[in-house]
Amino acid sequence: MELSYQLYSARNAQPWSNVFASLKEQGYNQVEGYGALFENVAELSADLDNAGLKMPSSHISLELLENDFDAALNIIKTLGIKQAYGPYLMEEDRPTDTAGWTVFAQKLSAIADKLAGYDVQFGWHNHEFEFLPLEDGGIPMAIILDTAPNVSWEADIAWVVKGDQDPLEWIERYGDRITAVHMKDIAPEGENLDEDGWTDVGTGTMDWKALINALKAKSNATVYAMEHDNPKDAIAFGANSIAFAKTL
Repeated sequence: MELSYQLYSARNAQPWSNVFASLKEQGYNQVEGYGALFENVAELSADLDNAGLKMPSSHISLELLENDFDAALNIIKTLGIKQAYGPYLMEEDRPTDTAGWTVFAQKLSAIADKLAGYDVQFGWHNHEFEFLPLEDGGIPMAIILDTAPNVSWEADIAWVVKGDQDPLEWIERYGDRITAVHMKDIAPEGENLDEDGWTDVGTGTMDWKALINALKAKSNATVYAMEHDNPKDAIAFGANSIAFAKTL
């Protein structure tokens, strides 16, 4: 398992140079990027180098990939990114039926083809809405994976649970499409409300031992990124989560 840290978790724990140094001390050798980091890519690259960290995977916005591919490619090349993932769709941009999600999947497929020419793998990172049935019965995540076989999946497992689906069933069905995993944990009901109901990996309700065993057996995941959408202490979250992940 290549353990990583999704830097969105530390967006409120600046400066980044201090965050990177702390993560390296905790045992991380790599991190996963997200869009707000890329205002000064050269400086980011230098800070990562100074800390001894790499960024082999990152979220890259669809807007940038579609409207300024050269800028996206510069980010990818400068940072040595090999796995790029579309991160999110605003509610107003989400298709409402199977036909619409099929068109969306085809758009992702076109991006994947383009990035493949630069030896970069492209995939989709899920939230819960991709697992909620449409009025016509379709499941958006299944439509994406079935329509676009060249698009991989960064499986955010806790969001699968939040979408009222069994992640073990999805790993069994689509494990060969999973190239990265977000390790996130759900606090027990009524707890950690000031952290939006999330908690350090290994301290919540997710059965990570069973999930990791299934992922090792069924998936092609090369990145396992710790993530917490709203931690009170992003640095402590990183330390506690990697310590737990190493036991797996």
